[in-house]
Amino acid sequence: MILVFGKTGQVATELQDFKFVKALGREQADLSDPEACARAVKFYRPQAVTNAAAYTSVDKAESEEDLANIINGEATGAIAKACSELDIPYVHISTDYVFDGTGTKPWSIKDIPNPKNAYGRSKLKGEKIIQASGCTYAILRTSWVVSAHGNNFVKTMLRLSKTRDSLAVVDDQIGGPTCARDIARTCLSISEWLIKDPNKSGVYHYSGQPDVSWCQFANTIFKQAERQTIATPITTSDYPTAAKRPINSKLDCTATQEIFGIGRPLWLDGLGQIIRDLESKHEKA
Repeated sequence: MILVFGKTGQVATELQDFKFVKALGREQADLSDPEACARAVKFYRPQAVTNAAAYTSVDKAESEEDLANIINGEATGAIAKACSELDIPYVHISTDYVFDGTGTKPWSIKDIPNPKNAYGRSKLKGEKIIQASGCTYAILRTSWVVSAHGNNFVKTMLRLSKTRDSLAVVDDQIGGPTCARDIARTCLSISEWLIKDPNKSGVYHYSGQPDVSWCQFANTIFKQAERQTIATPITTSDYPTAAKRPINSKLDCTATQEIFGIGRPLWLDGLGQIIRDLESKHEKA
């Protein structure tokens, strides 16, 4: 059995499609209570743990950094320590936001993190605690997560396109959209690898390809969904937010391919499935 922290988030929802997954919601393991999370690991004694829960309100974290640090840092550390004590692997989902977004080259796992917002700092704190815990782990940094569940860019664009002919969308932030379903499968695959070979512990990157801007991504969404809406390009400075966003969110996923044989997925394929899923739930019309 794989124990998953998170039940309603995008990746957690996808993970629950697998019968050998036991997902814990907030009522069973609240990440604002780190010790409760540790107790859950020790109670279920799974083969491996995946953390698909997090504080993800990027702008709100600017005023709630203490809470973000508890959920994304201390709770993550408590889970990692429990995994170390039980000698079971821990797969933790992290983010491109641990980097400052400068330059144009894809971020390597060897690059030094330098987050520019509170959310990124809280996620980096979690990474450091995991690495110091002594557990077998994989920290999987990903970016621009989308699915037919929860709140995300695809659903927002489809919702706005119902009533808008055009939308101004940021065109100077570049990254790899990543479908939650692909992330879920990758987490489980890496868990299986770590159970067999703890020496594969480390930090890995995983994002969809090709890298695009938010504006380019939006126009592809509209085309795939057969919407007449057009996304027009603006700059990050034209769309101020409480938290600074990285301009360059591209991730070098070479190590994930080399160590686990898992390549970057084509997000266009996943996008088509997301739109079909939304159609079946009557959310697209």
